[in-house]
Amino acid sequence: MTMDDASMVGLMGRVTGTVGPGLVGEVIVRVRGGAEHFLAYGAAGGDRIERGTVVMVVEYLPPRTVYVTAAYDS
Repeated sequence: MTMDDASMVGLMGRVTGTVGPGLVGEVIVRVRGGAEHFLAYGAAGGDRIERGTVVMVVEYLPPRTVYVTAAYDS
């Protein structure tokens, strides 16, 4: 894992294409001074995360794939 890979984990993003079982979703994440789109999968395989949901990156697979979990306010 490079430093860039590690810096992706923990970043927040927003779902732009539903993430869920059997779906390849999409999220937009603010990174490297801009906002970039990534293919996204749910970190917990059975989760469905709807468009507009704020998520956190829990794993990054270069160059454009992330695993995410919904970020909830406590």
